[in-house]
Parts: sequence; structure tokens; C-alpha cells
Amino acid sequence: MLLLTGEYEHTLDEKGRLFVSNKLRSQIDSQEHGGDFYMVMGANGILCLYPEKYFQQIALAGAPRTAAPDEAVAFERMSFALASKVELDRQGRLLLNEKLRRRASLKGDITLVGVRDHIELWNSEDWERYVGDHMSQYQHQSMQARQTVMHKEIQEL
Repeated sequence: MLLLTGEYEHTLDEKGRLFVSNKLRSQIDSQEHGGDFYMVMGANGILCLYPEKYFQQIALAGAPRTAAPDEAVAFERMSFALASKVELDRQGRLLLNEKLRRRASLKGDITLVGVRDHIELWNSEDWERYVGDHMSQYQHQSMQARQTVMHKEIQEL
């Protein structure tokens, strides 16, 4: 199972390259999950990096079953057109071309966020705003999740 966690702040260099932290990369077993990544435009316009084997599973799963035929075609078209296989250079940097940076509104300071099976790339200011806007909701959900686990443990006694 893949469990990517943490937030890592980096800066785009003058050539549009972004360093992907060793701490984040070390969470990915390249034998199990693949050594390369797929760059994908994700939900809410967030640029995402998926280890290659996870992206392949998502790509093969196809459109949601509830999608109408024309929605399924659009989903597949967008999923493959907006995805690209990428490799990190020897220094662990990823090249983000101008079109990707523009579509995802990325510039300057970037925060990489581990989100279970993928890495999200956020403008650092946008990420901080998102955290601030969602912190109380997260704390409430975290407390409920902990209570659920504790309740299950008590029942198992």
C-alpha cells in the first residue's frame, strides 16, 4: 500500500524545475509503484504526480460508472490528454513546462503535499489559505475518526 504524507516547501528555479524532496520520494517503493511519475491535472485544478503504476490503475479504471456516454468520452479524452509521463533528473528535479505552470497557476514558492497515493503541487500561499479554511473541519473529522477507532477497540475487548 502507498501512503504519501507531509508537506514540503520548494521554489521553482529559473528554468521551471522543481525539486521533489528526498523525504517524499523515499516513501515510494520504486519496485512496487514504479520509478517514474505521471503528471496529471487533478481536482480543482491542482497538478498531481502519481507513481506510474498507480496512474495506470486509475487510467484503466476509466470513467465513473454513473457517467453518461458523452461524459465518459470527455473524461477519457481529458484524462489522457492532460497527463504526461515525467522523470526526475539526477538531482531529483522535475521540469514543469510553461503550459502546465499556467494551467495550475504555479509560480515561485511551491508546496508539495503527500496525499495518500499521489503528490499535489500547490502555490505555497494557496496551500496555506486552504489549510486555514479547512482546519476546523479537519479537526472535527479527525476527532470523529479517532472516536470511531476507539469505539471499535472497546467492542473488540
